[in-house]
Amino acid sequence: MSQHSTDIRQRFLFPNSDIRGEIVRLDASLKPIIAARQYPMAAESLLSEAIVAATLLSGSLKFKGRLSVQAQGDGALKLLLAECTHDNQVRALIHTAEDAEVPNSQALSDLLGKGVMAITIRPEQGQDYQGMVPLEKDTLAACLEDYFEQSEQLPTRLWLASGNGQAAGIMLQALPQQVARKEDNDLTWERVVALTETLTLDELLGLPVETVLHRLFHEDPPQLPQAQPVSFGCTCSRERVARALISLGVEELQSMLDEQNEAKIQCDFCSKTQTFDAVDLAQLIHTMKEHQHSPSD
Repeated sequence: MSQHSTDIRQRFLFPNSDIRGEIVRLDASLKPIIAARQYPMAAESLLSEAIVAATLLSGSLKFKGRLSVQAQGDGALKLLLAECTHDNQVRALIHTAEDAEVPNSQALSDLLGKGVMAITIRPEQGQDYQGMVPLEKDTLAACLEDYFEQSEQLPTRLWLASGNGQAAGIMLQALPQQVARKEDNDLTWERVVALTETLTLDELLGLPVETVLHRLFHEDPPQLPQAQPVSFGCTCSRERVARALISLGVEELQSMLDEQNEAKIQCDFCSKTQTFDAVDLAQLIHTMKEHQHSPSD
């Protein structure tokens, strides 16, 4: 199958109602994320679900920017971070606690322990927005439903699945009333949630998006805008690494040059390594000193 058919985000809208949905299937876009590090199976599964969740939620972005799902706890997994941009580029990582044994468990409490989850929206222009919720449920989907109930007051249901290097998910959401009467929206909501509950995780993971939607809603087919392809995308670059090195200051860079004769910086997201040799470091130091001694305007 082509990436376009296996890595997509498809919105679906129920006619004459204020109920919308998103369905996501990921395959090729997960591979560089999983390959970047040797994750234990439980961590890989959770990371895959988080990437799907971020992609589902990013469908609400009305501007250029990125949405991240981040969870931090005191368990074997310290940090879970998944991001999706307005143009459906994903990246993600997990940090484990030092010397921690990651349990082979699907329960968030076993993996992350006590902690919080944050949904952060970062527009390219304007202020960041962040909402937080405690990690009080045993699945990522349930914690996200809690978030929408507490922070957004939008009835939301999520189903997430991962396995065999693939991941998928469905989100249903009741938007503020605009199109239909509350009673009609409530009936539509109850019906589409009940239908979606009949879907097995194996079906969600294994069937094409079009087949899943037809199987669930063939009696009242939703409207399907153009599906969006999803791909892996990392923002790391040599220029960004150079800026990070410069931020360390002249003394730190000089020490690095004297002791190691180079700097090797590995991206947390894609594991690509940028190497700055002795000449590169000397040039950075020279540039910084020149800047420090240049007359101010």
